[in-house]
This record gives sequence, structure tokens and C-alpha cells, in this order.
Amino acid sequence: MAAETIQSGNVGDSPRVSRHRKRRSRVRILLLGALALFVVCAGAERLRFDLRSYSLLVHFVNPQASGPLLRLETNDVTSGEVTVPSPNGAVPARLYLPVGVARPPGMLILHGIHHLGITDSRFINFSRAIAGSGFAVLTPEMAALADYHVDAASISIIGESAAWLQQRLGTGPVTIIGLSFSGGLALLAACDPRYAPHIRALVPFGSYDDLSRVARFLATGQEEFPDGRVVPYAAHDYGASVFVYAHLAQFFPPEDLPVAHEALRYWLWEQPSDAQPFLDKLSPSGRAIMDALLGRRIDLLRPRLLDAIRADQEELEALSPHGHIAQLRVPVYIVHGSNDNVIPPAESLWLEKDVPRDDLRGVLITPTFSHVDPRDRGWYAQLQLVHFLARILRAAS
Repeated sequence: MAAETIQSGNVGDSPRVSRHRKRRSRVRILLLGALALFVVCAGAERLRFDLRSYSLLVHFVNPQASGPLLRLETNDVTSGEVTVPSPNGAVPARLYLPVGVARPPGMLILHGIHHLGITDSRFINFSRAIAGSGFAVLTPEMAALADYHVDAASISIIGESAAWLQQRLGTGPVTIIGLSFSGGLALLAACDPRYAPHIRALVPFGSYDDLSRVARFLATGQEEFPDGRVVPYAAHDYGASVFVYAHLAQFFPPEDLPVAHEALRYWLWEQPSDAQPFLDKLSPSGRAIMDALLGRRIDLLRPRLLDAIRADQEELEALSPHGHIAQLRVPVYIVHGSNDNVIPPAESLWLEKDVPRDDLRGVLITPTFSHVDPRDRGWYAQLQLVHFLARILRAAS
């Protein structure tokens, strides 16, 4: 039998077939070139936002830091006082603008529970660092949080501030970074149909899911996890003092309330010498409670703290994202310090479960922060933080 001969396909090809093959080859080359260009551009953009994120974090820790890499992705910043109209009256705020950026995207940064509010130096450093990355940053003053109270009025301030900033800039919805307790309130604002259209993305930073659970942690030093575990974890005594300050009538007799308010206020302001003159004006029972707080003996107040938490359960639930964010339609990036002893990091694991799956963009629990204060915890953890923040900056842009 004669052997069969198998010839290659291009032998005897007609000129028409040959031209067709050349065209297909050119198309493949063009497609590969376009793909390569896309990969290079995508890599360059990712590198750019990583560099912007790195510069932001460096300037947050040290506003005076300088160098070629930092200058490459950092703008000068101007700032000024503004007022934001709200249903409860004008809200004082500060607006930070990047120099040389014609139409910057908007960023709303919310302070936590601290009497200095938007004038706290660490908060100013963070706001200026964000603005230096090319964003117009608005920081509204929330009077209740500055007076150590979590209340519903702050939710409307957050929503009205987002709407005001979007209208002022004309560059679309704004991104919100809510620090500490303001992050939970921002989630509730984002579920309000009046405010949701003005919010591009949301970053709860060291925030809570359930105020009752956080209050129990501050009273007991027991961290509750979504999987049912309850783990001993020493809570900062500051948190219990904040709870008592916000619920004075449940701890002090009526005649002690004005004096207890002033004494504990100065204590929370870290001015113990100013608190001292008020202590002798308290009744014996009031003095015993105040001595336990100032002596950091939260264990002595634990039964009364737990009773007060149970009594205020309805109010605490109404101010909690838990059970109230099923209608959320805003991308969410969750950040929490793994060493946080004011709002324990398990709260962000609860938020991870409660945020609708389609809206959750990422969760980072990092040793580079305690509550909302930065810490140096090694290059790998810092690199993770840089990458995660770069994702947020890209989304906000």
C-alpha cells in the first residue's frame, strides 16, 4: 500500500487565503499590543494610587515629611471655615482644597468622640493628608459626638454634609470616611434615601455594628464574635467613662448631676486637676461612683453599667447599623485596628456579615492602628494598608 503524504496547510494556498492569514496575523498582533498596553497602563495606575496612598499615610504621621516620592503625588492644601445648612441649624465645618486640582472629587471625613472635634491636631493632619492627595475634604462638626454622645442628629448632619459637598463641587457623589463611632452613624445615613444618592463609597474606620454589644464590651472586657465565641479582651476604661457621661441620670442622684457632669467632662478632656474641685461637692454615693471611674475600677460599676445598657436597649439599637442596613446600596470598605480596645475589632467582623454582600468591597483588620491612632507594626502590615487605602482612593476618584 502506498504511504499517505500529509502536506502542511500553507502548501498550495491561494493568494486570497494567504492575504486572509496575514490579516488575521496583523489583527492578533494589534490585539496583543492593545492587551500589553492595557496591562502597562493598569499597572501604572495601580502604582500611582499606591504611591498616593503611601504619601497620604506618611503625611498623616508626619505632616512635615518631604522627599521626591512624596512630592510626586502630593498637592499643597488650602483650608477655610464654612457652614453647612441642616434641619437643626447651621453646622460649622472646615473645607480643605488641593491646590492646582480644577475639579477635585469630594471626601467627607467625620470625627469620632472627642471634645476637640474637627480641631483635634491628629484629625487635622489626616484631613490635610487626604486633601493633599487630590480630594476636596469637608469636615463637619458634630456637636453631640464632641460632647461624648452618639445621637440621631449626627446622622442628618452627615447626610446634609454629603449633599452640600456634592452640590458645592459639582463632581458627583462623595466618599465618606467615618472614624470611630461616626462610622456606624454614616452607615445609617447611607441607608436614608434622602442621602444615599450623594454618597459614592463609605469607609467605616474603627467603627461599630451594635452599640449595645460595644457597651457590654466596655463594661465586661468580653469581646463577642459572630461565630459565637466570647473572648476576654481588656477594654479601655475611657469607654466606660464615656458611657456613664452620656447616661449620668442612671448613675448619679438628681442633686449630683450638674457637678458630676463637670467633673467627668474635665476627666474625659484629660484635665484631672480641673475635675478635682468638683469631687468634694458630690454626695457620698455620687463620690463613690466618681472615684471608681477616676480610679479605673470599672469592675466596681459593672452591675450598674449592665443595668443601664439593658434599660437603654431600644435607643442603642436605633443608633446601630445591626439590623438596619439591609437596604444599603453604597460600596463599603471596612478598616479596623486589631489592637482597638475602645471598639473591638470583632465589630468589623459583624459589619462584614451585615453589609449586603454586593456592596462589601473589602475588610482590613490591621495591626498598624490601635483605635484610630497609627502604629509601626512591620513592613508587610504597612504594605497591606497602603494597597487597601489605594483601592479606596481609586474608588473615591
